[in-house]
Amino acid sequence: MLRISIDKLDELFESISAKQTLYIPTDREDGAAEYKKYESGIKLSGKLNTLRSAKDFFFPQTENLVDFKMEGKTIEVIDTREESEDFVVFGVRACDARSFTILDKVFLADPVDSYYKNRRDHGTIVTMACTRPAETCFCQTFDIDPTAPEGDVACWNDGKYIYFAWRNEKGEAFLDCLSDVLEDAEPEGIAELNAKTKDIMKRLPLADLSTDSFGGDRLMEHFNSEKWGELSESCIGCGTCTFVCPTCQCYDIKDFDTGHGIKRFRCWDSCMYSDFTKMAHGNPRLTQLERFRQRFMHKLVYFPANNNGEFGCVGCGRCLSKCPISMNIVKVMKALEVKE
Repeated sequence: MLRISIDKLDELFESISAKQTLYIPTDREDGAAEYKKYESGIKLSGKLNTLRSAKDFFFPQTENLVDFKMEGKTIEVIDTREESEDFVVFGVRACDARSFTILDKVFLADPVDSYYKNRRDHGTIVTMACTRPAETCFCQTFDIDPTAPEGDVACWNDGKYIYFAWRNEKGEAFLDCLSDVLEDAEPEGIAELNAKTKDIMKRLPLADLSTDSFGGDRLMEHFNSEKWGELSESCIGCGTCTFVCPTCQCYDIKDFDTGHGIKRFRCWDSCMYSDFTKMAHGNPRLTQLERFRQRFMHKLVYFPANNNGEFGCVGCGRCLSKCPISMNIVKVMKALEVKE
């Protein structure tokens, strides 16, 4: 294991950014944390998590796919793809790190999404273990250990030092390049630090939230539940929950006439919108109830049914804190829980 003193963090970030583009979570003026490209003077946020997840680095909110240039009846197709630069995302929490494995199952399955893969191949994920979980956290419900985050490199902050351990070959190569600022160390105090975090997790309000009532074998039972009407009644279809979610992967593809040609781009979409999946003949989900049901059935039933039991949620808690009418996946799980 390697470590660096907290008061030498700037040296670490300068060393990383000299080799690759570095992004770290930093505090905005309003107090929320967001990822920003590192520049001298930017400080690492002490917040538990960022407003939006690190998903943006691999599946951005908007991206150009291809350009078309038209002259008369002649159409020239212009491939706009470029090889991504190498970059590092520092301080990713365990919940967001797990979201990448969920997105991988979508975008790296045949046919592979080359835009997503390009970024995944060039990105290095440096995760940070949690020490102060929030009351909205429920990652343990999905078998995520916040004290042992995944990623290429994992870190632990004991308040005096940040400790580093590589998780794979990419992570090992990354740490090898930082030998000038990192020192060898025994992980003294890490076990105690993790034990304290796990003790906090046991006492959180959602510590007992269970997925036992969900999965692929519960499809028709939940689909036909009479509770969807009441649950969806207050939903305003704003899509906030989908835009802060680290695992939502829905997108739309549109063409934009620049006056000099056509740009085809994709942008995030939301299953909560009334025009989502709208086709020439109309929309297969005409009511908010149907759209609301689709979102949560996908997370809790459809996705695990097609991915060996893995759920489409990582318990980050963003939808709990950001929904304007306080509706979220936890309330749905509790309402639909099957009493044995």
